[in-house]
Order: sequence, then C-alpha cells, then structure tokens
Amino acid sequence: MRRRAPGAPSQDDDIDGYAKIDQYNPRTVKNIAGHFHGILGELGEDPTREGLVKTPERYAKAMHFLTHGYDLDPAAILRSAMFKEEYKQMVIVKDIEVYSMCEHHVLPFFGKAHVAYIPNGHIVGLSKVPRVVDAFARRLQVQERLTTEILNCIQDTLQPQGVAVIIEAQHMCMVMRGIQKQHSIATTSAFTGEFEHDRTRAEFVRLVTRGSD
Repeated sequence: MRRRAPGAPSQDDDIDGYAKIDQYNPRTVKNIAGHFHGILGELGEDPTREGLVKTPERYAKAMHFLTHGYDLDPAAILRSAMFKEEYKQMVIVKDIEVYSMCEHHVLPFFGKAHVAYIPNGHIVGLSKVPRVVDAFARRLQVQERLTTEILNCIQDTLQPQGVAVIIEAQHMCMVMRGIQKQHSIATTSAFTGEFEHDRTRAEFVRLVTRGSD
C-alpha cells in the first residue's frame, strides 16, 4: 500500500533510495481515524471531548510513520551505495537503534541491532546498514523474523562471504501486560557463511560486546 496520495510529490524519493514519511494519503488517514474514533467509544471514552477530538487523526498518522517500512525497498537501499572493493575483513555496524511494533499486540519493541558482513568484492556505504534495519523494523514484526529479514537482504544483495545479525530488544507486550517483567531482554541471532564457523562468530560477538557492562 502506498502511503502518499496518487501524484503527491515526495521530498525524499531521490535520496539514496530511502524515503522519509512526511506526507500521508488523506483517504487512508480518514479511514483509520474513523475506525479509531469508534474504538475510543468502545473503550468507554468520549471521542468528542477536547483532549480526544484530534486523537484519531494523530493516531492514524502515527501508524503511518511506524509502519512506513512497507513502502521501502531494503535491497534498493543497499544497491544505491555498493562499491567494488577488495577488502576481505569483517565490517561491523553495532548499536543500531531498533524501533518496531509487535504484530501480536501492536505494542512497541525496541533495542539495538549489531550487523556484520565479510565482503566478497563489494562493500556498501555504512549508513545503508542502519537504513536496511529501519526499513524492516518499521513494519508489524516479530523479532525473530526481523533478524532473518535483515540477514537475508544483505546476503542476497551483496553476496558477501557471510553475514551476522544480533538483535537485543525489550518488548512492551511483556513489560506493560501479560507477565509484566520489567527488565526482560530478548536476544535473537542469525548467521550465514563464514559466521557459521565458531572462530569467526566468536570474534564478532567479542567485538560487539566489548565495552558493554
């Protein structure tokens, strides 16, 4: 689903294949806002009171932004800054902020991603790795799938000797509801190629955890 109205200009379509969402499809915003207006009423609220009059529209626009990854092509983001290079050592981008929405309860989960790859003839601009993470995170997700989607995109697009991804995140569905454990952190990982070897994987883990408490 495209988020802009047909024919609406975008400020960012030509910026490295990465589009910020500052414009919204008016029809979609109206439809989502209408549904949320009804939800507020079902919850026992008065959607017409001063503090809530504009809340349905704000909610609709917030959900647009929080799920704008559906309109991004992560592989295109990588291809926009691929360069031939004979570097053969590990490239790591660590402590990438992750903000996503759990598809089971539509509550946030957030944390950090650590991503590495070993080039095989091509490198990619370093800023593109966090943008790929964001493109997949800004969708309704589960952490396990998010981890493998990032890994597969980098592996399929760059064809490196290997890729490693670790995500550490706190889930509001565990903190605010359900079991209500305030300090639980979920960690997921995925590896391909050279990172499937114990020595390479151990080096990656050592480098991303160095300096951590």
